[in-house]
Amino acid sequence: MATAPRALSGIETWIFDLDNTLYPATCSVYPEVESRMNAFIMAELKLELATAQALRKEFFERHGTTLRGLMLDYGIEPQRFLDYVHELDLSPVPRDARLGAALAALPGRKLIFTNATARHAERVLGHLGIDQAFCGIHDIEACNYVPKPDPSGYRVLLERHGIDAARAAMVEDMAKNLLPAALLGMTTIWLRGGPHSDEADASAAHIHHVIDDLAAFLAAACPAVSPAAE
Repeated sequence: MATAPRALSGIETWIFDLDNTLYPATCSVYPEVESRMNAFIMAELKLELATAQALRKEFFERHGTTLRGLMLDYGIEPQRFLDYVHELDLSPVPRDARLGAALAALPGRKLIFTNATARHAERVLGHLGIDQAFCGIHDIEACNYVPKPDPSGYRVLLERHGIDAARAAMVEDMAKNLLPAALLGMTTIWLRGGPHSDEADASAAHIHHVIDDLAAFLAAACPAVSPAAE
């Protein structure tokens, strides 16, 4: 696991992905999202489950999100899809006191950058008890529904929040979403263990740190955080 208090000492803004990053990818949230996307596609396009699943995967691979494919190919109104997909049961998602302590002690601004909605992010952060740690949410609507890793959303993020990319760090469970951040000059941190980890190359030049435990990494970046916090 990478640790880099020295390399991260000048970071003023921390940008975090939400799902599978601020809570474990082993939770049932991601499968539930996929199931609800399948159900929406089946109802909307009158498809059988296997066809809906294949279309969902194709859109994700081709466009970055299933929503983007539905918008481009079928003219689906985004908010209706997003509202349905993100009406999730968050009860299986555990709080992590270590992460809460690390975020609270970490110097600098903390922002969320997600391909989901601000409402979903607010629900998740509130459920995790870490909502007070973050000063802003940059969601899919703010990106005009063009998802990561399209560079346009990253540029809007920097402009809207007045971020100096050279003094910013981005944490993601999807390594490909770190490439535009690195090209803009950000420090990138890949959290392994997500559903797409097998697609990544840990030695890729755009990945500056590879980690397995976000709370431990942030605590190392800010030694004032007690490693015994529980």
